[in-house]
Formats: sequence, structure tokens, C-alpha cells
Amino acid sequence: MITNCLSIIQSISKNFLFLSLNCFTDIFLKHFKNIYYRIKMKTAYLSPAYLLCSVYVISALCVMAEKGCTVTLEKADCSHRELTVIPPDLPASIKVLDLSHNRLKRLPAANISRYDKLEHLDVGYNTLHILETELCPKLPMLKILNLQHNEFVKIPEKGFFSCQGLVELYMNSNGIREITENPFENLQSLQILDVSHNKMTSTALGDKEQLPNLTELLFSHNMITELKKEALTFLSSNNTMQKLDLSSNPVKLIQQDCFQQLGNLRTLIMANMTLGTKLTEQVCSELASTKIEVLILLNSQLSKIHNTTLKGLAATNLTSLDISKNSLSVIDNNSFIYLQHLRILNLEENQVSHLSSRSFNGLSSVKSLNLKNFFSSSKDIKIDDLSFQWLKNLEYLNLENNKQLAPTEVTFTGLISLKNVSFSGCNFPVVTNNTFSSFSKSQLILLNLTKTNLAKLEYRAFSYLEHLQVLDLGLNRIDQELRGHEFEGLQSLKMIYLSYNKQLTLTSNSFITVPTLEKLYLRKSALTFKSLSTSPFSHLQNLTLLDLGNNNIANIGEAMFAGLHNLRILNLQHNNLERLWKKANPGGPVLFLKGLIRLEILDLLSNGFDEIPSDAFKGLSSLNILEMGENNVNILPPSLFDDQSSLVALDLHRNLITSVEEKTFKNVFRNLNSLNMAVNPFDCTCESIMWFANWLNSTNTSVQGRPLQYVCNTPMNYHDGLVQSFDSSPCKDTAPFKAVFITTFTLTSCFMFLVLFLHFQGWRTKFYWSILENKILGFREIDPGNKIFDYDAYIIHAQKDMAWVDRYLLPLEKDKTCKLKFCFEERDFEGGLSVLQSIVNSINRSRKIIFVITNYFLNDQWCRRFKIQHAVQQAIEQSRDSIILLFLEDIPDYKLNHTIHLRRGMFKSRCILEWPAHKERVNAFKLKLKSALGSSNLVN
Repeated sequence: MITNCLSIIQSISKNFLFLSLNCFTDIFLKHFKNIYYRIKMKTAYLSPAYLLCSVYVISALCVMAEKGCTVTLEKADCSHRELTVIPPDLPASIKVLDLSHNRLKRLPAANISRYDKLEHLDVGYNTLHILETELCPKLPMLKILNLQHNEFVKIPEKGFFSCQGLVELYMNSNGIREITENPFENLQSLQILDVSHNKMTSTALGDKEQLPNLTELLFSHNMITELKKEALTFLSSNNTMQKLDLSSNPVKLIQQDCFQQLGNLRTLIMANMTLGTKLTEQVCSELASTKIEVLILLNSQLSKIHNTTLKGLAATNLTSLDISKNSLSVIDNNSFIYLQHLRILNLEENQVSHLSSRSFNGLSSVKSLNLKNFFSSSKDIKIDDLSFQWLKNLEYLNLENNKQLAPTEVTFTGLISLKNVSFSGCNFPVVTNNTFSSFSKSQLILLNLTKTNLAKLEYRAFSYLEHLQVLDLGLNRIDQELRGHEFEGLQSLKMIYLSYNKQLTLTSNSFITVPTLEKLYLRKSALTFKSLSTSPFSHLQNLTLLDLGNNNIANIGEAMFAGLHNLRILNLQHNNLERLWKKANPGGPVLFLKGLIRLEILDLLSNGFDEIPSDAFKGLSSLNILEMGENNVNILPPSLFDDQSSLVALDLHRNLITSVEEKTFKNVFRNLNSLNMAVNPFDCTCESIMWFANWLNSTNTSVQGRPLQYVCNTPMNYHDGLVQSFDSSPCKDTAPFKAVFITTFTLTSCFMFLVLFLHFQGWRTKFYWSILENKILGFREIDPGNKIFDYDAYIIHAQKDMAWVDRYLLPLEKDKTCKLKFCFEERDFEGGLSVLQSIVNSINRSRKIIFVITNYFLNDQWCRRFKIQHAVQQAIEQSRDSIILLFLEDIPDYKLNHTIHLRRGMFKSRCILEWPAHKERVNAFKLKLKSALGSSNLVN
């Protein structure tokens, strides 16, 4: 078996010199093609053992091939590659080389000399135990060397002899017990040295002066039990040392002047130690000769602070003190009077049960005080009145998770500079107008009341906080109707966080007292509106953010957001608004987004929408981000995104969209930076998806889920295929037919329109053509100034209408105001002439021709066959506007056209008169008739 495997290795090595990420498939196929050929030629036999060995060897070679380093710019990342040697084929110009988390046992200088530009070398988490002295000379630019988590039990004297340019050295977690023979003597430029997590028993790093430029020395997690004066003599010539970390060491004894060599020390960390009160006081005394600014005594078993514990810090400029997690139970009066320069004090996680009126005396310069979980969990805690009066400059106060805290009306009196206070995790079931009265003289800007078990806000609950800008009431159990008086007095409020409460009911006056509000969070608060006709937000003209998500809101009025012209962010996700945009909704779709002209971010995720009206987003020209995912939208109107040319992010994932057409999305896709339309049942046809598929293959837009989540659902032959792989070549064959169809349809439509127009309006064309023809041929009326007519008008009427003419029309001749003369057949025809000749002569002698139109007139054959025809013919030939239609009855236009081939539209409005039904209007009729008879006969 072994012999067979060796022969396989030789065969593969001989035939395959280069391996790739897909090498297993390539090598396997090539190798067994060779074996198949040999079997065919009867020169080899493919046994199961041979096959098994082949697969194993090829897999091993591929794993080795795939463990190449990642090179980006000037860095080579070879970590986690199980390397046993330094890669020889990396770019020689790299400056950073990461060899951590491998299996290196040696770091040969000769192998790494190729990378002489290295500035940062990380060989942590290997098994190195020897450091060649030639390493640094081969890497003259090296500044950072990381040797953490190796096996350097002892550092050789000459290990760093030539590393004069080294700035940072990490030797932590190596099991080093002691350092002898001054291995760091030549590290003149070293600034950071980490020897933490070893087994060292002393802080001594040598017996000679060295490390003159060291700024940070980390000794945490060693076995140092005693801080000796002479242990730090190697830093005698150092004037730059600023940070010393001695955390997690079992120190039991501190010698006098142990920090004498560290005159410029700024930060001392002694966390997780068993110092107790006595050693803590001694540490403070030893720091008197330093320039200490930051002292961290976290979890140092300091159960009591006496009025002398911190006395040694009186001569220092200490600005930050951390004594958290100490189970501190007692703070004597005047314990902090020595810390006149202190700015930050951390007392988190202690067990103080009594805070006296002078416990914080001396902390007049403190700006940040952390009292999180500070008080004892017992019910008998006591806070004396005016306990905080000494903190005149305090700006940030953290009182979180103090369940038994019960402030009185004077508890916080004196905090005149306070800007930020957090009561998160405390217990305030009800907030009255006296709860925060002790902050009345403060400049409070932020009040955090999250997770305070708050259930009710009483009248003017925050009336003393006139400077408050941020009010956080979230994650509580408030259950009430907000009427507006709860927020009275908050004259400067800009943000209210009311999310995650039990149930809130909004009225029209809920926020009437806070018109300065800019951000309002009401997410997941079982929100209801007392009235849909009036908006609770109508008074918030400065509102820029409104969050109403996760409330299961089903009904809002069209004016709910009216007037919010400055709103930029609106969150309505996870509600139940689908009915509002349905066509079947009573009154039609509710366009509740109307008027939000400055809206930039709109979140409508998961609302059940299955219809979107075409005007849903009309006017939202500033919209940048639109979230419409997880709905049931199927069809998007073509004009939906007409106003959204500035959209940069669009989310329509998990809908029922089948078609992504150019006419709908072209405008919105133009400036898009991010698109998410994943998990939709796309219809992969030419009409539905071709444009989108081409866009996906050519765009630089970030498309979430591409390509795996853009899958075709229909038709069957494309089912489960990728949209991005849609073959659009067959779609091009339909292009000519589409053009032919459009052309044919256009011509057919135009022809049908022309036929219908000629059928219903052809008479107009004929009439105006006749007038135009007569004008061109020169048939014009003789100028009225040169021709004298015998009659003002010739009356054409039916025989049965003679009585009406005789009663109403002829009497106008005797009317002195009218002064008219009519040609009336029965009275004015000349004797001896035929009737036809008389009619022709009378028409020529009359300036106008009046048709008295009734149903009798339309049925009178004599009128229809001769009189009307001759009168119209003469008017056309002479280009005269001489015919007046006088209607005694309501005759439809179509009937007029059908009987005498005339329409009202052929005459000017002044030539169409109607006999009034009421007597009082007869005088008006006379004036109109006189005006018509006096008008010019010339056709304009």
C-alpha cells in the first residue's frame, strides 16, 4: 500500500507542477486520464487501494496549494496557514508580514532576509523558542515585532542586540520566568514593551540603565509579589515613561520609593489585585512624587475609603480615578478632599448603603461620575440631603441599576452644571411633578429613564427641566392616554423616545406643549389614535424623524402627516396599512404621504401592501432611501417613481413582483447605489425581464443577493434559472414585428378617426370650404353703404306658424324703438308675378332672412324644397352672413341637420335666437333681434 502511494506521489509530482484553487478536480481528471490510457494499453491495473491513495494524495496537495498568503498593498497575511517555514515567494517590497497562528519553530534570518523592507513582523502564536541575533540586521527597517504566545522561556542576551530601530516589542504569554543579562540594552528607540502573561516574579528587566525612550511597560498577569525600589533602576535615565500596568499580580508588599524612577508616570493600572485599604493608601503615598493623572484600582479589594486613604494624591494632578468593582461599602466624610484636579470618578459596582452629606466633599472639579450599581441592593440605603452639592461642575451622572434609589426633592440640589443623567434600570413606577424637582437649578439636557418600570406620567412631570433636549422613556410599561400636559415645561425639548412601552393613546394635543420637538420615537408601543380626523403631530412643525414602526396600525387619515414639511425620516415598518392603498377602499386610496416634500428615508417594510396607487410617492422628490420589502406587491404603476430621481437605495425584497420593466424603473435606477429585489417570483419573458437582466449584467450598483436570490419562477422552461443568466437573444427577433405593429396600429387608428370625424363633423368642413371657395372666387357682399335694401328681413315660416308671426313678429314694425320693416309674403308680394319669382325678388330686396323654426317648419315641404335652399344658396354665393334662426321650440341639432341640412354651429351666436317662455323676457328678445338684424352681412 505504501509503495503504491509513493508511486502515485511520484506520478502526480511528475505530471502536475502547478496547483490552483480548483486543483482537486483538475488533477483528479488529468491523473486518471493518464491511468485510463495506461489501462487501455494494458500497462496498468486500477485497484481500489490505488484509487484511495490517489484521492488522499491529491487532496493533501490541494490543501497545501490553497494555503497561499493573501497580499494586499504592502501587507502579506500568512496567518492560520499551518506553515512550518517562511514563504519564499512573497513580494520583496512588503512592509507588513503576518505569520501568526502557524507552526513555525524557527525564524531563520537567511530565509527572511528577502523581505528587508519589513516594518512590522508578527510571528505570534507559533512555537518559537530561539531568536537569531542576525534577524534584526537582515531587517533594518523593522519597527514592530510581535512574539506573543511562543515558547521563549528565557530571552538570550544578544537576541535583540542589533534591533536599535525597534519601537514596539510584544513578548507576552511566553512563560518567561526572569530576564537576565540585559537583553534590551540596545533598544534605544523602544517605546512599548509588553511582557504580560508570563511567570516573572520581579519588575526588573536588567541591572543597567536602558530603554531611555520607553513610554509603556506592561507587567500584568505575572507572579510579582513585591514592588521593590531597585527593580526599576534600569529606567533611571528614562524621562518618557507614562504608562505602567501591574494588573493581576499577587502584590503583598510595596517598598518605599518603589516608583522613584518613574517621575513622569501618567497612568498606573493595578486592577484585579488584593490591595485592600492599607496597600491602596501606600500606593497613593508612593505616587506623590510622580505626575500621575490616571489611576485604575478596579477590583482591588478596597472595601472602605477612609479620610486618609487617598491623602498621598494631594500633591498630584490626578484627573481620572477608577475604584469600581470593589464591594465598597463605606466612604468616610471628606475622603476626596485631596483630589482637587479630579475630572473623572468611576465608582461602579460597589455596595454603599449610606451616602453622607460630605462623602463627595472635595470633588468640585469632577465632570463625570459613574455610580452605576453603586448602592447596596438592600432596602435600607440612605442618601443624606444635599449629598451632591459639592459637585458644582458635574456634567455627566450615571445612576443606572440602583433599584432602591428614591430621590427626594433636595437629593440632587447643587448640581448646577449637570447636563446628562441616566436612571436606567432604577425603579420609578410613577413620575410626579416633584420627582425631579431637585434638578430645577441644573442645566440638564439629557434624561434617561429606560427600564425604570415606569407606568405613568403625571401632570407636568418634567416641568422643572426647562433646558432638557433629550427625554428617553423607552423600554417601560407606560399605559395611558397622552393629553399633552405631561410634557408641559419642556421648552427646549428636541427628542422623545417612547418606544417599547405597554400602550399609548395619542390625542390631538399629545405634543402641543413641545413644538420644538425634532425626533419622536413611538416604535412598538401598541399605538392607537383617539381621533383620525385630527393629527397628534400637527403641532410639530420642526419634526425631522418620526418612528411609528411595529405598532400594527391599520388606519390613519390622509392628513395624519400634513404640515410636517421638515420631516426627513419616517418609519412605518411592521404595521397593517395594506387597506389604505387599495382601490376598493371607501373613498379611494389614502395618500397619507402627501406633502412630505423633504422626506429622505421612508420605511414601509412588512405592511401587507398588495396595491400601490400611481400617486403614492408623488411629490417626494427628496427621497433617498425607500424600504418596501416583505410586502405583497405584484404590479407597480409605470409612473410610480416619476418623482424619485434622487433615490440611492431601494428595497423591494420578498414581494410578488414578476415584471421589472424599463418604463417603471429606468428613472429610479439611474442614480441607485443599492438595490434589493431578492426573492421575488420573476417572470422571465422578453416583456417582463429582458431589460432588468441586461441591467443586472451591466450595472455597478450594489445588488443585494445577486445572483443566487434572483431566480425565475415562470415560464416553466426558465423555472429556478437565474435572472442574470436570462438569454435575451430571441427577444431581438421580435423587434421588427413590434415596429410594424406600432406603425400599422397608428395608421389604422388615424384612418378610423378620420372616417368618424367626416361622418359626424363633415358638414362643418363642407360649409367652411364653401365660404372659403366663395371668398377666393370673389363673391362678396356689396358694401351696405352702397346698396339700399327695401326690407330689414324676409320672414320664412311654415303655414301653420302664420298666426304667431302675425301676433308677435309683425307688431315690431310699429314699435318706435325698433323701427323695423319685414317682408311678409301674404302682405308684401307684388301682384302679377309668380310665387317663385316673388320669393327670389323678396330675398334680394331684404337685408336679412329670418327662419321661424318649429316642427311645422321642418316638415313644411315648400319651405324645405325651395325657400330654405334658395336663401342658403344666395348667402353662400354672395358670401353673406344674412340668415337668422329664430327657434320657437326646442329642436335638437341632429334633427335640424337631418331635415334642412343646417346646424347651429354654422351660424354666429348672435344669429341664433330663441323665443322666451316668460313674458318678462320679451323685451330682451327684441333687443337681441334688433342687434342681429343690424349686424353686418360681411363674412369675417
